[in-house]
Amino acid sequence: MPINVKSEIGKLKKVMLHRPGQELEHLVPGELERLLFEDIPYLKTAQSEHDLFAGILREHGTEVVYIEDMMAEVLKTDPAVKESFVRQVIDEGGNTAQNFRSQLYDYLMEIPDEKEMVLKVMSGVSLNELKYEGHSPLVDLIRSSSRMIMDPIPNLYFTRDPFATIGNGVSLNSMYAKTRRRETLFGKYILEYHPDYAGQVPFYYKREYPFSIEGGDILNLSSKVLAVGISQRTTPEAIELLAKNIFEDEQCEIETILALDIPSVRAYMHLDTVCTQVDYDKFTIHPGILESLQIYEIRRGSRTEPLHVTELTKSLQDVLTEYLGVDRVTLIRCGGRDRVASEREQWNDGSNTLCIAPGTVVVYDRNYITNAVLRDNGIEVLEMPSSELSRGRGGPRCMSMPLVREAI
Repeated sequence: MPINVKSEIGKLKKVMLHRPGQELEHLVPGELERLLFEDIPYLKTAQSEHDLFAGILREHGTEVVYIEDMMAEVLKTDPAVKESFVRQVIDEGGNTAQNFRSQLYDYLMEIPDEKEMVLKVMSGVSLNELKYEGHSPLVDLIRSSSRMIMDPIPNLYFTRDPFATIGNGVSLNSMYAKTRRRETLFGKYILEYHPDYAGQVPFYYKREYPFSIEGGDILNLSSKVLAVGISQRTTPEAIELLAKNIFEDEQCEIETILALDIPSVRAYMHLDTVCTQVDYDKFTIHPGILESLQIYEIRRGSRTEPLHVTELTKSLQDVLTEYLGVDRVTLIRCGGRDRVASEREQWNDGSNTLCIAPGTVVVYDRNYITNAVLRDNGIEVLEMPSSELSRGRGGPRCMSMPLVREAI
């Protein structure tokens, strides 16, 4: 199967990334909040950091593919698919993009190289790039000709969120924020039309569904157990839909879904910002969630009641120990026992590790206290620079979409 991800820790064989591009250069202070950024990363350094990240993965035996390359390969296969993609990107680009629909369509379709066109879609289009002679007397007097008429997609280097691999299938997600919803178009076209995936991947969720869910909230604990965070960006309604679709697939091995209700705040935006698995029996954890965490077990129900849901009263440590079938799970605290360090390093994704083999993780170098605690617990820590990438509020797990992991 082209998708095979049945754990969080099996040796990472293939992963999809997006190298940050000109979309970051189109961030401006007045648009940061709307585009989900707190600051503007310096692109040259962000790209250098990302290249080092990809290099670490390759050095440890992971095949790295880029979403921009795979999307370009899709567009080269069929002119009709390319036309459909461009029209859909414009239609979902907002009111201003729709107002310049014909000019945008001509501009994008005239870009001769498919990868260049994909990168332009990602970076956004300004008015002065179009063949536009002006026909809005009031708007043209008030608005700058350098204004963006199709927004950039700056969060795209966090490839974890638009879709999530689950066993041999995917959840093609409905994103929480309007500014991120076009990101899922790339996953849709790659999974539906790329020759490596077309017709071979079951969809457990679709981007057209009305309830938001994002990949940072989905953790494959084993071939039989899936964890999903109820968070700022993933709703319980979406988890119910996901669970029903998973349980209806007779080929899917998942028997239990654990829904973990975490605080719905920006600092804890996804489950993987507060909890990731780093070994067979070890997890990073942000201690700030432990007192308020509620956990629900979801299993197949009956014909009349398709889901059976039970609230669990045990601690997270005990629940993970039971469902992973190990003697004891160790929760490794972000920042150790220091509250200030915990909150500071949590903000910089100290708990957001990417496990590339049991007991081996990629982390941001800036979280030196958490990294030392990981090493004290027997974890091999591979540090990457993070001065600019971290400004987007996401760590190594956020920046990676596993496609194939070895069985454990």
